[in-house]
Amino acid sequence: MIEKNFNVIDEAGVHARPASVLVNVANDYKSEIKIIYKEKTANLKSILGVMALGIPFGEGFTITAEGTDEVEAVKKLEETLKTERLVNA
Repeated sequence: MIEKNFNVIDEAGVHARPASVLVNVANDYKSEIKIIYKEKTANLKSILGVMALGIPFGEGFTITAEGTDEVEAVKKLEETLKTERLVNA
């Protein structure tokens, strides 16, 4: 399993458009991918799960991946987070 921590820099937090982009990227991989905010965990392949977390500006969250392509998945998700300007480059 691999995990990576991030801090939200978008003033709107993790909102619908970038969340849907992240979900689409996560669905390209076979690994089980989760997003964790505080004590809540959601499947990163589910837009409803990601949106339900309600991650606001300035807060930290973790992405975990477990499976055959976990390293590639987390790397691509990190690139996507930076491209979407949700986290620092």
